[in-house]
Parts: sequence; structure tokens; C-alpha cells
Amino acid sequence: MSFAPALHAEWIKIRTLRSLPAALAAMVVVTAAFSALGAADADDSDRLFSAFFGINFGQVAAVAFGTTAVSAEFRGGALRLTLSAVPDRRRWFAAKATAIALPALAAGLLTGCVTLLAGRAVLGASAPGWAEGLRGAVGCGLHLTLMALFAAGLATVLRSGVATLSVLVPFLLIVSFVIGDLSAGVADYLPDRAGQVALHSSWEGTLGPWSGLAVSALWAAAALLAGGWSLARRDA
Repeated sequence: MSFAPALHAEWIKIRTLRSLPAALAAMVVVTAAFSALGAADADDSDRLFSAFFGINFGQVAAVAFGTTAVSAEFRGGALRLTLSAVPDRRRWFAAKATAIALPALAAGLLTGCVTLLAGRAVLGASAPGWAEGLRGAVGCGLHLTLMALFAAGLATVLRSGVATLSVLVPFLLIVSFVIGDLSAGVADYLPDRAGQVALHSSWEGTLGPWSGLAVSALWAAAALLAGGWSLARRDA
């Protein structure tokens, strides 16, 4: 099977597995809702991040989306059936990653736009300008996409959705903040913290908005490469 039919087959899986559209919807709702709540009680120190505060929670939904899309293949022998149709494992994995990235990017950009509008409505006169807000919205979409891909790569290595979420959810909600409090220089290069630089009005350290997203992209690429390597060398 060539790449295009493989991608179409993976898109059908994404569309028909109910938990996956639900995760994408949660990404939009959770990010916008928590951003609005955070903006209502925010100061003026970083007006852009005040509008996008909910990304801290929305990225968990992105991780759940990427994890579930891959881990479903490791239940009930589904991967063996998939590879019987697409014997080239690298081609299948590329199709799977693309089928994850495209809807994640679309939902991520929608999340960025909705969150920006909600944040501006709540912040009022202290809201970020449209140019700055647009950078935040695009950065939000890219960051959520990269987190979904990072989770997909790790899920391919671990072959378990439970194990992947057990690692990533505490890391995103607890460990990353602890490391940030102890050593900001190290935390700047973590996949979640690096990508969020694009959501700040100003930043300190060596990473800027786009270099921070590049660091997150490197983490996602490394996870996908590790996943592809694991997939090629282990039994289905």
C-alpha cells in the first residue's frame, strides 16, 4: 500500500475512534476556559501569557490525543492487522504521525484563536495587541501539535497508553514546574516549557518564541525517531 491510502486509512481511525475527536474538542474547551479564568485574576506583568494561561492544561488533552491514537494499535492485535495491509513499517508510521499532526494542528490553531478572543474579552484594556496575539495563537497551535507528536512517539516506544500518560501527565502538571522552580535554565529546554516561550510577551534566557518552538520540535522529532526505531525492531 502506498502512502496516500495508508494516510487515508489512518485518518478513518482518527475520525471514528470517539475518544480522539473528544480529546481534540477538550483541547479547545479546556485551554480557552482555563485561560479565561486565569485572565480574570491576572496582573499586567505578562499580558500575552495571561490570555493563554490555559495552555498548561490544554496540552494535557493534546498529549492524550497523541497517546490514544498510537496506543489503540497495541490493543487486541490491531497492529498486526495494520501491518498486514501496510508491511512497510516506516511508511505506516509516517502515515500515522501525519494523521495525528494534521487534525492536531487544525484543532491547535482553532484553540489559539478561540483562546485569544476569550482572553481579549476578559482582559479588556490590558489585553495583548492583535499582532502579539496572533503570534500567541500560532504558537499555541504549533505547541499543541508538537506535544501530541511527542506523546505519539513515546507511546510507540512504551506500547502502552497507560504507561505513557502515567509518565507525561505528572511531568507536565508537576515535575516541569518543580524543575522550573529549582533551575530555570534547565527548565527552558523541556519540551513543554520551551514551546510556551511563544506565549509570553517578553522572555529571559537564550530561547525566543521560534527557537523555543524549534526545541520542542526537536523533542518531538527525537520521540518519533525513537518510536520508529522501536517499531522496526520489535514484533507487532
